Amino acid sequence: MLPRTLSNFMNAFTASDHTFYPFATTNQQDFKNLMSVYLDATLHPLLKQSDFTQEGWRIGPENPTASLAGNSAKPEDSKLVFKGVVYNEMKGQMSDAGYLYYIRFQDHIFPAINNSGGDPQKMTDLTYEQLKKFHAEHYHPSNAKVFTYGDMPLADHLVEVNAQLSVFERIEGDMEIRLPVDLSDGPKFITVVGPIDPLVDMDMQYKTSTSWLMGDTTNILENFSLGLLSALLMDGYGSPLYRNLIEAGLGTEWSPNSGFDGSGRIGIFSIGLTGVKEADVPKVREAIKKTFAEAYENGFEQSKIDGYLHQLELSLKHKTAKFGMTLMQRIKPHWFEGVDPFESLAWNDTVQAFKTELAKGKYLEGLLGKYLLNDKTLTFTMTPSKTYANGLVEEEATRLAIKIAEVTKQVGGEAEARAQLEKRELELLEEQGKSNTQDLSCLPTVYVKDIPRQREAVEVRDSKIGNADVQWREAPTNGLTYFRAVNTFENLPEELRALIPLFTDCIMRLGTKDATMEQLEDLIKLKTGGVGAGYYASPSPLDFNLSKEGMSFSGTALDRNVPDMFQLLRKLVLETDFDSTEAQLRIRQLLQGSADGAVNNIASSGHVYARGVAEAGISNYGRLREQVGGLSQVKLVTSLASRPESEGLADVIEKLKAIQNIAFSGSSTFRTAVTCGPETVSNNEALLQQFLSSLPQSQTPSPRTPAPELSRNSKTFFPLPYQVYYGALALPTVSYASPAGAPLQILAQLLTHKHLHHEIREKGGAYGGGAYSKAINGVFGFYSYRDPNPQNTISIMRNAGQWAVEKQWSERDLEEAKLSVFQSIDAPKSVSDEGMTRFLSGVSDEMMQERRERLLDVTKDQVREVAQEYIVDAMAKGEGKMVFLGEKKPWVDAEWETRELGMAAPTPASEIQDEGDVKEAALGS
Repeated sequence: MLPRTLSNFMNAFTASDHTFYPFATTNQQDFKNLMSVYLDATLHPLLKQSDFTQEGWRIGPENPTASLAGNSAKPEDSKLVFKGVVYNEMKGQMSDAGYLYYIRFQDHIFPAINNSGGDPQKMTDLTYEQLKKFHAEHYHPSNAKVFTYGDMPLADHLVEVNAQLSVFERIEGDMEIRLPVDLSDGPKFITVVGPIDPLVDMDMQYKTSTSWLMGDTTNILENFSLGLLSALLMDGYGSPLYRNLIEAGLGTEWSPNSGFDGSGRIGIFSIGLTGVKEADVPKVREAIKKTFAEAYENGFEQSKIDGYLHQLELSLKHKTAKFGMTLMQRIKPHWFEGVDPFESLAWNDTVQAFKTELAKGKYLEGLLGKYLLNDKTLTFTMTPSKTYANGLVEEEATRLAIKIAEVTKQVGGEAEARAQLEKRELELLEEQGKSNTQDLSCLPTVYVKDIPRQREAVEVRDSKIGNADVQWREAPTNGLTYFRAVNTFENLPEELRALIPLFTDCIMRLGTKDATMEQLEDLIKLKTGGVGAGYYASPSPLDFNLSKEGMSFSGTALDRNVPDMFQLLRKLVLETDFDSTEAQLRIRQLLQGSADGAVNNIASSGHVYARGVAEAGISNYGRLREQVGGLSQVKLVTSLASRPESEGLADVIEKLKAIQNIAFSGSSTFRTAVTCGPETVSNNEALLQQFLSSLPQSQTPSPRTPAPELSRNSKTFFPLPYQVYYGALALPTVSYASPAGAPLQILAQLLTHKHLHHEIREKGGAYGGGAYSKAINGVFGFYSYRDPNPQNTISIMRNAGQWAVEKQWSERDLEEAKLSVFQSIDAPKSVSDEGMTRFLSGVSDEMMQERRERLLDVTKDQVREVAQEYIVDAMAKGEGKMVFLGEKKPWVDAEWETRELGMAAPTPASEIQDEGDVKEAALGS
C-alpha cells in the first residue's frame, strides 16, 4: 500500500504482549482505503509457506542461484546458511549489547513473556504450523482493540469495522495477564555474559542493575505518582541517583532498563549502570539502596515536583503533528490490562488527585518506603566476554548442522538434502520474481489528481531588531512561544567545529559561577519546555556546493515565562564555567557516557553512518555534517574519552572556551524566528530586543583557513564487530532549485519500491534497503541495513541506474511514486515547525511551489534522463562514493580503503535531531 496512499504514517509494532498496526492520513478516501486493507491484512492474512520461509527462516545456499552455476560455482556461494529477513534483522539487533542486556534482563524478570522480536537462537525452532496456529488464536477480533482519532465522521468508521468483524464468531481469547517473576523471597542475583566493546577500556564494560516490583498499574493515580517519583530520583544531573552513581564514578551511563516501567500489570523500577569496573559491581547496588534511604529521610523539594508538573502541562499544550499517536501510546498498554481508556486520558483529574495526596504530606516518601526500602530485588549483571562473539558463530554452526542433519535423515542422504534445499531456494526466488510483477489492481488507491497543485502557504513575516533579522509566525499555540536562532560563522576553524557537540553538552552539565547545574535544571523545568543549542549547517538551495555553518539555539515557554527562557539561554551559553575545579572531571564523564556503547549506537543506525561518510565525499556540507555527527565524531569522542587522566583535557577546554566566545557574537550574523499567538507578538518583540541587546558585540573574525579536500576514495570500509552489514553509495546531483531535482526524487521512490526493496530485502535477506534523493544536499544515494549479503547488494546498487534507464515505466508506476513523495511533503506539521524550512535553509515559498509543480508533472522520459546522467554516467566517471560497515572478509580487497575507528562514539545519528534534520524532513528528502 505504501505507493498507493497519501498516508503520513504506516507501520506495525510488536510489543511484549500485543501487536498494533497504526496508520494515519489526512485524506478521507485514503483513510477508508487503508482501514479496509489493514483490517483485512491483520485478520485474514494469506500466511503462505513462502512468506514464512522468506520473512522467518530457512536454510539455503549463500547465493540463491549457486546451484545453476554447476561446477563453476564458488564454494562460498554454495555454502548452506540460515536465511530469513527477520532472522537477519534480529541477528543485527542482538549485535547491540544494550539491547542484548535489556532483552536478557526481560527474560529473567518476565519469564512468562518471550522476546517479541524473536531470538535468532530460538527462531529456527519455529514451524510454519506453529505460526498459523498462533495467528488463529491471538490475531482474532475477540482479542482486539480498535482506536481511531481525528475529525472524520466516527459513524462511517464503525460501519466499516462492524462489517469486517461481524463475520467472526467470538472465541475464548487468551486473556491471561502475564506477571513478572516473584521476588518476595529476594534478593536474587543473576549474571550472564555479553560481547566486548572494542572501543572501550576492557575493565569498564560491566553492566549491572537492581530491580524492584512496584504496585498494580491499574491504579492510575499510583502509577502516575510512581513515574514522577522515578523522575525525581534519576532525571537530570542534579538528581540523587545521578550524583551518587554516575557523578561518583561508579559507571558512565544508565543501564538500558533503568527507570520505571509501568506498561505491564505490575510496575517494575530498575536502576543500573553501564561502563562499570568489575570491582565496582557490588558497590552500585549499595549506592542505590543508600540513595533511596537518604531520599526517604530528606523528602522531595516542592519546586522539583512543580517542575515536573509544569513539563506535563507544556506537553499537553504543545500541538504536535502526532497527537493521535501519542494518545494511543498513552492508553494502549493499560487497555489490555482492563483499564478504561478514558480514565488513562483524564490527566487533569489524575494531576488534581495527585496534588490532593501530596498536600496530606509525605505521599511520595510513603510510596518510596512501601516499594523500594526492601531487599526483594533482582540484581542482573552482564560481564564482558572475549569469546562471546566466537561462541555465537559456533552456536549457529552447531544449530545449522543439526537442522541439516534432520533434513538429511528425512530425505535419505546429504546429496538429496542439499538438492532439496537448493530446489526450495530456487522456487522461492521464482515466487519472489512473480511478486514484483503481480496485478495489484484489487488494492484501493488514491490518485495524483487528489493532490492539490497549490501548496498551503504558511504565513510568515519578516522584521528587523537592530541588525538581526527576525521571522514571525503568528498561529494558535495554546499560550506557548517558540524561539529559534541561528548564528552563522565565517572561517570556523576545523578543530572548533568538531567540538561544538561537546560544547552543547557541557552547557547543560557544568553549571555557572553562581548556579549549580541542579539549580539551573530546576529552573529550566519550572520555567521552560526546554532550551538548547546545536551545530547548524545548510547548503545553498541555489548551489549545493556552497554552504553556511554556525550554531542554532532554541527554547519553548509559556508566554508568561518568555523572559526566563531568554535569561536561561543566555546564562547557559555565556556563563557556563569551564574553569571550575570540577570542570575536567564533568567533561570526562560526558565523554565517557558518549563513548560507552558507541558500537551499539552504530549497530542501531549503521546505514545512517555509512551514508554520512559517503556524502562527506560529495560536498562540503556533507563533510561538515559528518565531522559533527558521523563516524569522525565517534572517533574523536572515544579517543578523548580514553585519554589517560594524567594528560588532562586543558587543550580541549581552551577550545570549548573559544566556542563560548563566538557562540552569541556578531549581531549582523544573528537571525531569529519566533512562533507565537498574535496577542503576544508585541510583548515578545520587546523581550527579544532586550535579549539581543544583552549579547556581546562582534568578535574579530578568524583568519581564513582552507577547507581540506574532499575524500577521493571511492570505496571505504570500516571493520566493526557485527554479524550483518550496513552500506551506502552516494552520488552528486543538483541543487534544490534545479529542474532535475524533481525527477531524481521520483526516481528514488521508483527504485526503492519497484526494485531495491524486492532485490535487497525480499531476495537478499537484508532488513532494509532503498534509494534516496536529498533535495537540498544535492545527493542521490542507495543504502542497505542489517544486510547479510553485501557483495550482492553492491552489485544491485551499481546496476540500479541502468535498470532504471531500461525499465519500461508505466503511468501507474509514476502515479505511485508521486503519491509516495507527497506523503512527506504534505504531512501535518507541528505548529513549532511551521515556517522553519524557509528560516533554516533559505528555501522560499516560491521555490517550494515551483518544486511541487515539477514533482506533479514529472514524466517517464525525465526519469530515464536523470537516471542516465546522474547515476549511470556519474558511476562511469567514478563519482560514486561507496561505504560499508561490518566484519572484514576477503571480498574487502585492495580496492577498498579500510579505515579503523580506533578508540571511538556519539549520540546515534538517528537521534541527532537538530534543526538541520528538521529542515531535511521538511523538504521531503
